[in-house]
Amino acid sequence: MSNQQLLEEKKYNKWIVILSIAIPLAVAALFGVNLRRMGFDVEPLTFLPPIYAAINAVTAFVLVLAFFAIKNKKISLHERLMKFAIFLSVMFLVMYVAYHMTSDSTNFGGEGAIAYVYYFILITHIVLSVVIIPFVLITYVRAITKNFARHKKIAKITFPLWLYVAITGVVVYLMISPYYV
Repeated sequence: MSNQQLLEEKKYNKWIVILSIAIPLAVAALFGVNLRRMGFDVEPLTFLPPIYAAINAVTAFVLVLAFFAIKNKKISLHERLMKFAIFLSVMFLVMYVAYHMTSDSTNFGGEGAIAYVYYFILITHIVLSVVIIPFVLITYVRAITKNFARHKKIAKITFPLWLYVAITGVVVYLMISPYYV
């Protein structure tokens, strides 16, 4: 690894920290804003949950494709797939926030053991969706600065975490969807 690569990476560190803090804070703040309760005449965007759940499913699929692409030394394909996965994650986030700004939250109606399973999946999904942000950003920066040894090292952590977040997003949707109004 060259000093040039480290300097290149270091340029991005401030942005990684800012985005890793700002994104979860913005989502948390906007999650608490309900435009309808504030008196705005907006229709609830109740059609969005199946769409953003599908986006999570596609993200998981794209991540697996990207994994196999890099294993087969298809670097250009891997790069395009990873950029697409980041784009999908941003689209998910926009739709998720839009839904929660226009619609009331849905409570899980299951009881007994299934409720414990649901809340375990939900809580780990939420926690890891925050944790994954700096991992994705660091992994991406190491790729664009061509620091592939360090990229590969952190990607071994980022990939399973991101895949878990994408898959559990779908599972959470499937488990709560019967309770949508």
